[in-house]
Amino acid sequence: MAATVAPPAAPPPTSATIRSLTAAGNHAAALRALSSLSASSAQLDHFALPPAIKSAAALRDARAARSLHAAALRRALLHRPSPAVGNALLTAYARCGDLDAALALFAATPTELRDAVSYNSLISALCLFRQWERALDALRDMLAEGRHDVSSFTLVSVLLACSHLPGDDGRRLGREAHAFALKRGFLDEGRERFPFNALLSMYARLGLVDDAQSLFRTTAAAFSPGGGDVVTWNTMISLLVQGGRCAEAVEVLYDMVSLGVRPDGVTFASALPACSRLEMLALGREMHAVVLKDADLAANSFVASALVDMYAGNEKVANARRVFDMVPEPGRQLGMWNAMICGYAQAGMDEEALDLFSRMEAEAGCAPSETTMSGVLPACARSEGFAGKEAMHGYVVKRGMAGNRFVQNALMDMYARLGEMDVARRIFAMIDPRDVVSWNTLITGCVVQGHVAEAFQLVTEMQLPSPSPSSSSSSSSTEEGEAHRCMPNNITLMTLLPGCAALAAPARGKEIHGYAVRHALESDIAVGSALVDMYAKCGCLAASRAVFDRLPRRNVITWNVLIMAYGMHGLGDEAVALFDEMAAGGEATPNEVTFIAALAACSHSGLVDRGLELFHGMERDHGVKPTPDLHACVVDVLGRAGRLDEAYSIITSMEPGEQQVSAWSSLLGACRLHRNVELGEVAAERLFELEPGEASHYVLLCNIYSAAGMWDKSVAVRARMRRQGVAKEPGCSWIELDGAIHRFMAGESSHPASAEVHEHMDALWERMRREGYAPDTSCVLHDVDEDEKAAMLRYHSEKLAIAFGLLRAPPGAAIRVAKNLRVCNDCHEAAKFMSRMVGREIVLRDVRRFHHFRDGSCSCGDYW
Repeated sequence: MAATVAPPAAPPPTSATIRSLTAAGNHAAALRALSSLSASSAQLDHFALPPAIKSAAALRDARAARSLHAAALRRALLHRPSPAVGNALLTAYARCGDLDAALALFAATPTELRDAVSYNSLISALCLFRQWERALDALRDMLAEGRHDVSSFTLVSVLLACSHLPGDDGRRLGREAHAFALKRGFLDEGRERFPFNALLSMYARLGLVDDAQSLFRTTAAAFSPGGGDVVTWNTMISLLVQGGRCAEAVEVLYDMVSLGVRPDGVTFASALPACSRLEMLALGREMHAVVLKDADLAANSFVASALVDMYAGNEKVANARRVFDMVPEPGRQLGMWNAMICGYAQAGMDEEALDLFSRMEAEAGCAPSETTMSGVLPACARSEGFAGKEAMHGYVVKRGMAGNRFVQNALMDMYARLGEMDVARRIFAMIDPRDVVSWNTLITGCVVQGHVAEAFQLVTEMQLPSPSPSSSSSSSSTEEGEAHRCMPNNITLMTLLPGCAALAAPARGKEIHGYAVRHALESDIAVGSALVDMYAKCGCLAASRAVFDRLPRRNVITWNVLIMAYGMHGLGDEAVALFDEMAAGGEATPNEVTFIAALAACSHSGLVDRGLELFHGMERDHGVKPTPDLHACVVDVLGRAGRLDEAYSIITSMEPGEQQVSAWSSLLGACRLHRNVELGEVAAERLFELEPGEASHYVLLCNIYSAAGMWDKSVAVRARMRRQGVAKEPGCSWIELDGAIHRFMAGESSHPASAEVHEHMDALWERMRREGYAPDTSCVLHDVDEDEKAAMLRYHSEKLAIAFGLLRAPPGAAIRVAKNLRVCNDCHEAAKFMSRMVGREIVLRDVRRFHHFRDGSCSCGDYW
C-alpha cells in the first residue's frame, strides 16, 4: 500500500509578505503574519514592523499597536537604524484615539533621531485631534531645527490647520502658507496636485471662496487640453456647493466636461446637491442618465445617495424611491437610507419616513446615525398616528446620541411642535456650543407657538458674545465668546418674517429687510419670497411688488405669493395679469397653489368668467388636475357672485366625503352673503356631519338665520353648539405701534389704555351717527332690542383697534389693523365713515382679505 505523502509545509512569512498584505488592505492577515514571523526562527526586523503597525492603525487596534511598540523596544528597533518604526507608531496611536501616547512617543525620541516624517506625523496627529495651534507650533519647531525640508505632506496639514483658525489669524497665516507654497514651487505645473487642492479647501473654509475661485481660474493646468486633475475639479465643485454658490458650481461642471475631463463618482456626488438647491431637475436627470451608462458609477452608493437626495429635493419623491429600490439591499449604505428617510420627511410624507426608519435596522441591520435621527424626528412630531413621540427622546439617549448638537436641534424642534416650549428651552440650554441652527430652531418654535416677541429677543441674544459654559479662564472665555457669537442667516430671516406677517407688523419687517440688505441676503430667493409675503400681508403692496421686481431670480413660491397678495387686496385684474405673465415667461411653472391664488383673486374681484376659464383650462393647458381645494375655489367664485345653483352643482359632482368640506364651507359663506336660507341649511347640515367640531359652520348658519329674523332657529343652533361642546373663537384685533403689538377683544377693558380708547370710540360713534351712519344690527346674533344691538356693535374689536390707532399713531399715518376673523358688515361700514371723518387711510386685514378705506370708500367696492 502506497504511503500517504504529506503536502509541503507553507513557507514561513517574511517581511515582504507583511508589506504585501498591508498594501493589499488585508490588515488582519498582515498582523497574523507578523505574529507567525515572531514565533518562527526568522528575525523580526525594521522592514516588517512599519507595515504591521500601519495595519494596526487601519484596524484602529490600539492593543496591537502597543504590542508592536513593546516588540520594537525589546529589539531596539524603535529609532534605529531609522526612525521609521517610531514614526509609524506615532501615527498609529493617533489613529487609535490615543493622542497622549503619540505625544509621549515623540517627546521620548531624541532630537537628533527625528526626521521630517517624524514632524509630519506629529503635525498630522495634532490636526486629527483638531489641535490647530499646537500643529502650527510643531511646524515652527520643525523649521527652527533648520535641518528638515517641508514637504507637500507637511503643507497639506498646515493648510488644514490654518483653515480652522478663527478670524484674521487664519486668513493671514493661510495667505503666508500660500506664498510659501509658491516660493517653494509646490504649485508648479507638473507637481502633485494635492497641495493645490488643499489650498482651495483652505480658502473655502475661511470664507474666501472668491480667492479659491480666482486661484482655480488662474491655474493654467486646470484648463489645459485634458483639463488637469479630476480631484481639483471635484474640490472646486464641492467647495462652491458647500458655500451656497451652486450656480457657479454648475458652470465649473460644464467647463470640466467641455475640456474632456471625465467625471467620476465624487464629481456626481458633489454636483447633484446643486441641482436640488437650484431646482434644476433637468440637469439632475442628465447626470442620472450618464450614471446609468457607467456600471461603476451606477454601483457607487455615494452617487446613488446623491441621486435620491436630488430627486427628493426637487419634490420627486417617487423617483427618489425608485433609485433607492434599484440598489440591492446589501449595497444600501447608511447615507442612502438617510437620504430617503429625510426626503420623505421633507416632503411631509411622515408615515413613509417612519416606516422606512423601522425597516432600516429591523430588516437591513443598518444602525441609525445622528443624521438619521435628525431627519426622522420632525416626522415623529408631525405624525398624528405615531404615539411614541417622547419615547424617541429615550431612544436617542439609549443610543448615546443625546449630546449630539444636530440631534439636540431636532429634539428641540419636536418639542416645540408639540407645544412643549419649556422642554425645548431646557434642551437649548444644554447645547454647547450653540450654532446658528440651534438658535434658528428655538426661534422657529417661538414663532410657530405665537411667541413672536420672544423670537425677536432671541435674535438679539444670538448676536451677543456669549462665553461657553466650559470656558475656564478669562482669556479662553473671550475667545470662546467670539466663537459662539452667531449672526442671523437666511433661515433666521425666513423664520421671523412670517411672524411679522401674521401680526401685520411692518415696522419689525422693515428692520429685517434692512438687515437682509446690509448682509447681502435680499437676493436670496427664499428670503426674497418671504419679504414679498410679509409686505403684502402687512398691507404694503407697493413694497411687496418692489421686492419682487428686484429679485434676480424667482421661483414658483415667489410668483404665488404676489398673485395671492394682489387677490387679497382686491386687485383681481392685476393678479390675473401676473398669472398670465408667469405662464408665458417660463421662469416658473404654475402649480396647484398658483391656481388657488388666481381663483381667489377672481372671487374677491367678481371676475367670474375669467375664473371659470382658469378652472376649466388648468389641466389642459398646464397639467394641473382639479383637486378638492380647487373645486372649493371655483365654488367661492360662483357663490360670491350669487350663482349659487351652479356652485351647488359643482359640489355634487365631487366624490362625497371629507374632500367636500372646503367646498361646502365656501357655499355656506355665499348663502350668508346672499341670505339664501334653504341652501344654507343644506350646506350647514353636510358640514355638521363632516366637521362637527368646527365653530365657524355654526356661526355662519346663525348669521343666516339672524339676518332672516329666524331667531328660534338661531337659538337652536347655538344650543346645538353647546351640546357638542363647540365654542366660538372670540374676535381679536391688533395694531402695531412703536414696535409693540396692541390687542383688543370685543368690549374688553384689559388694555392699559382701555378707558381712553372707549371714550374716543364713543366720540367717534356719536359723530358718525350725526353724519348718517346707521348700525347694521343684522350682524348681532342675539334677539335683543335695537339699542342693545347697537351697543354691542360699538365696541367690536376692530373698532377699538382703529380708535387706539387714531389716538396714538403719528398725524397722517395710515392705520393698519388685523383681525383673526372675518370683519363684520357693520365694522366695514363704520371704517368707511371714520376714514372720511378723520382724513386718514385705514387698512383692515381680516382672515380672508384686505380692505383699504379712503375718503369714505373701500377698495373692495363692497364686493366681499
